[in-house]
Parts: sequence; C-alpha cells; structure tokens
Amino acid sequence: MSYEDELKISEAATKDTYVGLLLYYRDCDLYAGLIAKYAVNQIIKEKGLTDVSSFAEGLGKNLRFAIASNKAVDMSKINPDVAKYGFNLIKQPSYYKVLDVYTVGDKTQITLLNFNVEFVNYIKDTTHSIDKEIIKLARNRFDRYLKIEPNGFLYDDNWLARTKFPVGMSDYGLFFNLENE
Repeated sequence: MSYEDELKISEAATKDTYVGLLLYYRDCDLYAGLIAKYAVNQIIKEKGLTDVSSFAEGLGKNLRFAIASNKAVDMSKINPDVAKYGFNLIKQPSYYKVLDVYTVGDKTQITLLNFNVEFVNYIKDTTHSIDKEIIKLARNRFDRYLKIEPNGFLYDDNWLARTKFPVGMSDYGLFFNLENE
C-alpha cells in the first residue's frame, strides 16, 4: 500500500471515528473473571444492539462500560417515554477497541471506542492522540461519579434487563468472532 493510500485511510478513519464523539454508559454486574478478559487494545465485536445511556451518575454495579461513539441514535426522538433513561442505541454489529480498563476499589470501568468495520485494520494498529484524551476524560468522570448516587431510572427493571449483558462477549465469557458469521 502506498503512503498516499495509507494517508487516505488514516484521514477517513479519523473523520469517521472521532468527529462528534460523545461518551455513553452501560452499567452491569459481571464476574471478575469476565471483566479480566477485556484487554487494552483488544478489538471486539458486539453482535446485538448496544443499549447505552447518556447519563453517567453514580455506579451501583461493579462494571461500567464508557463507550466513545458518534454512531449512537437518541431513542427518545422515536419514543419520548425512554428519555428518562438517556436511551441511545448503537446498531448491530458494532465494533469496539478497548482503550482502557480502570479499577477503583471494587468498581471497574472499561472504556471502548466505537468504529466502523471497514477501519478495523487501521484502528487495531493505531493509537490516536485523541484516544489518550478519551481515557483521561472517562477516568476523571468515573472518579467523580463514584462519589454520587446512581440515577434511579437506570436501576429500574426495564433498563437493567436491557443492559445486564457484557459488550462483545456471550454470557459465558466467549468473545464474538470478529469475522462475519
């Protein structure tokens, strides 16, 4: 591949992945053994829809996924009743790079970067300067939010049923195949 081709891919991936990023959140309880399977720079694929919230108040579970994405759809524009959850949806399949695994006491945050599949080879081999800023922002928010009460709406049965699953792996701890199935 020529330098010009690499530059074009870099510019396209950067624009498509990083422009307009917001942080979204998904809290759940996972066994420590499943949490330990996530590794920095790992690329994962989520086969199902990824339900996330724009709200990040306190953490009542042992794990928070902080997902940097510009691809989430605000579901309250479709159904105003879900605005109380800050409900956003990332389409399936979705691809993520694990940017950070951060633990404070018995709480862990896994920071993920959402990107389009056509950039998987670029994203897996590249650390962008923006990645470091995402990690810093996510950690700062995590430290701050650990000190406040969780949002009650994010702990009602309806929301918990939607977000109890790990991202990118089965309930049994097997990561989904990155190849199309």
